[in-house]
Amino acid sequence: MDIKVIYEDNDVLAVDKPAGVVVFEEIASSPEAPRNDEIKRETLIDALIEKFPNLTNTGCLPRYGVVHRLDKGTSGVLLVAKTSDSLIFLQKQFINREVQKKYTCLVEGDVKEDKGEIKTLIGRSPMDMRKQKAYSLNEAGPGKREAITEYKVIGRYSESPTSPRLRGATKVNEFTLVEVQIKTGRKHQIRCHLSYIHHPIAGDKMYGFKNSPVPGGLTRQFLHAGYLKIKLPNSKVREFKSKLPEDLQQVLQNLKI
Repeated sequence: MDIKVIYEDNDVLAVDKPAGVVVFEEIASSPEAPRNDEIKRETLIDALIEKFPNLTNTGCLPRYGVVHRLDKGTSGVLLVAKTSDSLIFLQKQFINREVQKKYTCLVEGDVKEDKGEIKTLIGRSPMDMRKQKAYSLNEAGPGKREAITEYKVIGRYSESPTSPRLRGATKVNEFTLVEVQIKTGRKHQIRCHLSYIHHPIAGDKMYGFKNSPVPGGLTRQFLHAGYLKIKLPNSKVREFKSKLPEDLQQVLQNLKI
């Protein structure tokens, strides 16, 4: 597996994670742990250890120096610490909400407001242990934590019934391209929150609705971590960027603005 390195110094790596790759495997006792037939799949951290063997001295198995995580179907900027001290330094900023992260995603439907904020509690879904669920702020309880997501509309698209792929359908499928910033870092936060406001991410099989429309050519969830700004252990503030992958660019080109 060839992982593109965006930035490297003595303390940190910034890599461009491809979609379809698991960052690291969950421990076997976790509800998110892989099935037996998935355990041997190569992870991003496996690939990085081949190139940077000293990562095994950073942090603990299975994540080693991974500072934060991206879902398997999400692409984009991911930080990996090269020393235990830098891992602690960087993770502290995530905990204290000092990191600026921007994601690009295409969601189902026409988002009416040009910008907005989603503020709820998030906890594990009682109906499906793989999923998270958004709860109102007055539903506090064990395992529920505050989650804040801000979004702004970048563009609005549609897929016409005249498209050969739709074969004469009468309904126009509408989609909205949004830029999302998360103020907290809960598991599946963006996917859960956008589904909560009835605009699930296009191609998201877990949080999408029954019969959710999927744009032609989209084979994964349309979610990309395109920007991250953080202070490094060398005291310099750095911005890391990842352009929208070609497969997602092609999906947009196939739609009508």
